[in-house]
Amino acid sequence: MDRHGREPHQQAGIASAEEGTVMLDGPDGVAIALTPDAAEATAHSLIAAADEARGQTSQQTPRIPA
Repeated sequence: MDRHGREPHQQAGIASAEEGTVMLDGPDGVAIALTPDAAEATAHSLIAAADEARGQTSQQTPRIPA
């Protein structure tokens, strides 16, 4: 995946519930409001993607300096 020169954040987002809406606050001021159903679907998607990404990391071969 092309990250356009951006490194992935290591800091997790923080979720909270406010008046029936799920708020997700992330690094660098990122914020999103979700319905409970959308938040739950996002949570499942994030877990699946994290599992897949971990597998990709373990499959990468180390770079050998030239």
